[in-house]
Formats: sequence, structure tokens, C-alpha cells
Amino acid sequence: MSATNPYESSAVAQPMTATRRTVTVKRLDVMSCGTMLGVLYAILGLIVGAMFTLMALVGVAAQGGDAVAGLIGGIGAIIIMPLFYGVGGFIGGIIGALLYNMCATFVGGIKFDLE
Repeated sequence: MSATNPYESSAVAQPMTATRRTVTVKRLDVMSCGTMLGVLYAILGLIVGAMFTLMALVGVAAQGGDAVAGLIGGIGAIIIMPLFYGVGGFIGGIIGALLYNMCATFVGGIKFDLE
């Protein structure tokens, strides 16, 4: 051990070897899949709603119309789109997990190689 580094060890560190392990996903938790996809799709709905708002404002400005109507429609899109996308993603996640669980009983699931 040197005097300049008190944390230095006299033992030589052994290199770590990566081990591969195959894991099979046989079942998915239905509610966690539904919740995860519901939140993911709600975020996507927020992005799509923001794009709709931008397009509504650009369209109203290009026509020289009342900007308040475009703004109300755009704000409605920011509120409505995440709700519809989130509910649709939640239902889709539940249906997808149920279908996966049903198919995995016959096929055996998806195999992953982990290191």
C-alpha cells in the first residue's frame, strides 16, 4: 500500500467474466401492462394534442379568422387526446397481456439471453 493512496489494495483484482443466462417470460401481469401502456399512450396523446393545437392555430391564422376558436379547439385537443389515448392504451395493454398469457401457455413464452 502506498502512502499517497490509503484506499489502494494490495490484492490484485480479478477480471469479471460475463455469464449468460436464458430467462423465459411465461406470464405478464395484466394490470401492470395496462397501466404502463396507458401512461405511455397518454404521454403520446399529449404530444399529438400539442401538434393539433399548433396546427389549429396556424390554420386559423392563415385564414385570418378568430384565433380564440382555434385556441379553444387546440386546448380541447390537449385535454381530450391524452385521455382517449391513455384509456385506449390501458385497454390495449390489458388485451395484449391477456393474449400473451394465453399464447404463452401453448408456446412456452419468450426467451431472453441475459448477461
